[in-house]
Amino acid sequence: MQRALAALQMAVPAVRRSERTLMGSMASTVPMGPMGPDEGVGLPNSVLGKAQLLLGAFESGAVRLRLSELSRRSGVPKASAYRLAQELVRWGLLDRHDETYELGMRLFQLGERVPASAVLRSVARPLLTDLFARTRATIHLAVLDATHVLFVEKIAGEESVLTHSQLAGRLPASCTATGKVLLALSPDGRRHIGQLPRGAGLATLTERSVVSPAVLKRQLAAVERQRFAHEVGEVRAGHASLAVPVEGPDGVVCAALSATGPVSEVSVERLLPTLRATAARITRGLAGPVAPRVR
Repeated sequence: MQRALAALQMAVPAVRRSERTLMGSMASTVPMGPMGPDEGVGLPNSVLGKAQLLLGAFESGAVRLRLSELSRRSGVPKASAYRLAQELVRWGLLDRHDETYELGMRLFQLGERVPASAVLRSVARPLLTDLFARTRATIHLAVLDATHVLFVEKIAGEESVLTHSQLAGRLPASCTATGKVLLALSPDGRRHIGQLPRGAGLATLTERSVVSPAVLKRQLAAVERQRFAHEVGEVRAGHASLAVPVEGPDGVVCAALSATGPVSEVSVERLLPTLRATAARITRGLAGPVAPRVR
């Protein structure tokens, strides 16, 4: 999400240079109406700041949100949320379906143009397709986005099980195998560990999701020793995921590769060598003569 928003800001420099121009445009297309007594309290002053809060409401993995949910999750008052949502729809950054909103394809298109992400995906995609053909597991490629993982590529067959992930979707890093790998082994992950909630406050997806930071710390220490992560039932009951790190040309972990499926089909002994071999092939591809450094 942060990468897509950064791309959005680079793609609309006129908006960044002149918020007044943007406000004038919005006023001409969407009735602004009077502000309520609590309008804007504790919120960013800029329109782009509030728009980022609205887009960030989808970071928990929600696919579609009603206006009331959009307002509650973002903290933007409902009247302002409605006006901004209408404008985001006009820009293609949100899509509206009846009474709900979802992220627009324009965000995904902009995110694909982030140079490092584009190189990583273009190098990895054929290798992930080959990995899927050999394992028949759902294959994910993920990068770290603060305390979440962002799925930048996903390969799954029609017969594969449904998963909670989606392309360009996010899940809590503490619950996922890819997230545990990135928290334990990437420089950004070690820095973001301190941002995780303390006490019994870690984000959970199932009753098996890790809640205790102390337990997570022990798990991450094991991941650091073994250089792989194996989660069972933390994202979806009855399913498991095995993940390994992907290194950039400089030897620094920049992504995580995982295979996901029913618990009985995700065998460490069977899948780990294949996952590691594919990760090594991605690293060699990133070291090609035209591949820029991936951070």
